[in-house]
Amino acid sequence: MKLELNKGVDILNDLGKVADIAAARKLLETKTDTDNLAKLRAIGNQEVIIRIANAVALMEPDSLWINTGSPGDMAKAREMALSTGEEFKLKLEGHSCHFDLPEDQGRMVDKTFYIVNEGEEVSATANRMIRREALSYIDSYFRGIMKGKPMLLSFWNRGPVGAEAAIPAIMISDSWYVVHSGNLLYPSDFGSFDAEVKRAGLFFTNTHSMGRFSSDDIPKARIFMDRSWLTTFSMFCTYAGNTLMLKKGNHRFAVDLCTYFRVGSQLSEHMFITGLTGPGGRKTFFAGAAPSGCGKTTTAMVGTDFIGDDLAQIWIAADGTMRAVNPEIGIFGIVEDVNQEGDPLLMDCLRGRKKTEVLWSNVLIDDEGLPHWTGHGEAIPAHGRNWLGEWTPGKLDACDKIVPMSNPNARITLSCKAMDNYNAAAASDPAGCPISVITYSGRDPDTMPPVWVAKSPDHGVVIGASILSAATATEVTAAQGGASKVIKREPWANAPFTPGPVGDYMYAQFEFFNAPKLTKKPLMAGLNYFLTHGSRGGEAGSKKLLGEKRDVKAWLTWLERRSHGEVGAIETPIGFIPIYEDLRRVFSETIGKDYPRELYEKQFSFYVDNILSRLELQEAAYEKDGNCPSRIFEVYAEQRAGLLALKAKYGPVVSPDQLVVEGRRK
Repeated sequence: MKLELNKGVDILNDLGKVADIAAARKLLETKTDTDNLAKLRAIGNQEVIIRIANAVALMEPDSLWINTGSPGDMAKAREMALSTGEEFKLKLEGHSCHFDLPEDQGRMVDKTFYIVNEGEEVSATANRMIRREALSYIDSYFRGIMKGKPMLLSFWNRGPVGAEAAIPAIMISDSWYVVHSGNLLYPSDFGSFDAEVKRAGLFFTNTHSMGRFSSDDIPKARIFMDRSWLTTFSMFCTYAGNTLMLKKGNHRFAVDLCTYFRVGSQLSEHMFITGLTGPGGRKTFFAGAAPSGCGKTTTAMVGTDFIGDDLAQIWIAADGTMRAVNPEIGIFGIVEDVNQEGDPLLMDCLRGRKKTEVLWSNVLIDDEGLPHWTGHGEAIPAHGRNWLGEWTPGKLDACDKIVPMSNPNARITLSCKAMDNYNAAAASDPAGCPISVITYSGRDPDTMPPVWVAKSPDHGVVIGASILSAATATEVTAAQGGASKVIKREPWANAPFTPGPVGDYMYAQFEFFNAPKLTKKPLMAGLNYFLTHGSRGGEAGSKKLLGEKRDVKAWLTWLERRSHGEVGAIETPIGFIPIYEDLRRVFSETIGKDYPRELYEKQFSFYVDNILSRLELQEAAYEKDGNCPSRIFEVYAEQRAGLLALKAKYGPVVSPDQLVVEGRRK
């Protein structure tokens, strides 16, 4: 059974038992002082007011504080986060840090559930809980959870006010840290909330309480997402990915809306948005998907016109272009391996060379009040404290494992406006950025070339469906042989946030990129920055990369020029790859680097057996998933036939020169 909206018991309203606007306003008056009551009267939508009242009735706070997004309210959230001890000041002006509980350092996958109706289908990788069971759990642990605390109510928009794909949301929490984070990450739409709800036709409701902030309560922690009523319930945790539900919680709802109710017109993707300035000052915008650790933020920051590094709300505009907005206005990024070499603009903010507000979490703070993290490329302090307490190099945990300086999921939160390459005007434009290039990246040491372009929209969808975050030919073979190693498939880098079956999501992808009204179809491409010397004729087992971080700009520049028809390409069974002469010129012009023919040969030779194994892996997985559109198997079959023909003529390794002979320049 497919998803239906407003089906089954509305848990929030059922447990709060506030049924009409008069009762709602009466209850809210008992919890709200004069100033905050005046703020709340600016919200006229009765459904919104009733839901807020039911949250109050269920969670029983002592008072209600309204965040309007004004400078005063934003300052208040920062000050209260510090005064309550949820954050503490650091040495640099505007920098503060928050430590989550040791058990709450990332998304609690095992404690995250979709609330479903009987017979409703969900992703095979997702946890589900039947509605009546979820209602009982929420009633048991959410009732009265805010006694003795204020309830903090924020009105934020997932995207610029007025943008076609933007969605308004309310965020209810008892954590000042959550409010502070959200103020950095989302535009306030308090003054236009009613109008935004009317435009979008709906809104998201998010509820959260950190409870006592105790490790003893972690077993009770849950993150519920009610797909039918577009409502989240998060309890006994503070990590922003589990609590700031406008992010990945509401992203899931947006994916549902695009998969089931806006097919062929909108997408909600786990993508960066960035622009490159080309010849004559033209702006070419990219949107790109990549799993964590696969170069997503680095790629976004390479752009001359940075828009966002994580999410994209996408639609087809009246002029036939694909348009996208970032639903956020800030960065909530993993800080591990951020360093001066690869991320100079970000490092300017993190090291105070550019004064801006930065909210840190779960990093090491030295005795001078400066943050440190794994992979920062700087001297390691002799002493400090992190999320586990006092730290010195070599410290061991309870299992005798070395405790790193920072948690692998340690984060930074800051405004996009802090970045020198941020295009604030384009990012806030409700018309969105016209997307000319879509990229899909994985972490692939031995199979795919650094860049290739799909031959058609269907082939582009298949690139997105085939992302792997880490795999070797050995692992592919081992997995097919039933060994214990697991290949980490990352379809569209969005699978963890796709509530329904993957076949439904895939169908929506094919429909969108083949939509007749999408008359200016984007170029769709694959990226892979992680080919190693060991896989391309170097010392066996060598993990040294064939390229450098700075090469990213060259690959994007080639794609930018390809999208404008200014460079040629070689047609192959998997798509179009660059011509050497074009790449040599691009490397020289963009990053001032020599690009030798020998490196080109290593990076763009086809190791056919590796690619064939990759196809077999994906086919087997999608056949097991079931209900996938037949077109994906047809594309895989087309590619296999072409690859086998190459292997029959040239053997298992096919050079770019041989690909030129068999294909054509186009």
